[in-house]
Amino acid sequence: MLEVTKKLVELLYLSPNGDDHYRGDSQDLGFPHVFGGQVLGQALMAASHTVEGRLCHSMHAYFLRPGNQHMPIDYEVQRVRDGRSFAVRRVIARQDGKEILTGSMSFHATEEGFEHQAEMPDAPDPETLRSEQEWGKLMASQVPEKLREIMTRDRPIEIRPVNPMNPLQPEKRPPHKQSWIRALGSLPDDPVLHRCLLTYASDFSFLGTSLNPHGVSFMNKGLQIASLDHAIWFHRDFRMEDWLLYDKDSPSASSGRGFNRGNFFNQDGVLVASTTQEALIRQR
Repeated sequence: MLEVTKKLVELLYLSPNGDDHYRGDSQDLGFPHVFGGQVLGQALMAASHTVEGRLCHSMHAYFLRPGNQHMPIDYEVQRVRDGRSFAVRRVIARQDGKEILTGSMSFHATEEGFEHQAEMPDAPDPETLRSEQEWGKLMASQVPEKLREIMTRDRPIEIRPVNPMNPLQPEKRPPHKQSWIRALGSLPDDPVLHRCLLTYASDFSFLGTSLNPHGVSFMNKGLQIASLDHAIWFHRDFRMEDWLLYDKDSPSASSGRGFNRGNFFNQDGVLVASTTQEALIRQR
């Protein structure tokens, strides 16, 4: 396992901190606050620690406050229900006694049933694309030093965008984005970890889909952006070392909020997970 991936795995495997409480460290990715995907992934791991024989099939969470990346996070798990097929958990993430995220997760025992799925959209092969890190190195001389470090740093999740936009010169485009993602290096055979890693990765470049039609990027002055909520559904098994296509669209933006949807497909065209997110996209 690569060192940078090992650090992310260690970040997601939380330490017990009392009955149904877990402690997670925070990672500085160069953003003003804790990366939302980190809190989502850790919250799912905390809930999963309290469930046996079932895997998460859906998660719905609200971001309540920005997280401080220099402080640990306490995750309190509440055992809402344990049924014959399903179990439900509520998770509250706190820093300094204040809630920064609340979410609910549902877990389901494996069973057979009806099968259908949406078709995988067309997308170029990931091996023909540059990674975000490579694009960052090409643009490094044009951005401030602090941003340069963020754009060129080594990362455990490799993202290869399809038709990437120059954030320094944003242009109006349809509300649709695609990227291929995978975790670098080998990973343990732990389906819980793979779900937590996908939850972590699903927050990257998601809210930007709703910015596409407006010709702005995260680098525009006077633009306030933040994830407000996040939901993810796991449909089928997958491995994060394998390439997954993240196909995203934004059917609506209004009242300073942008709504985003996403689907994850493996290279065989199998739909493995779906996401939604509403984000604050406020022009000051």
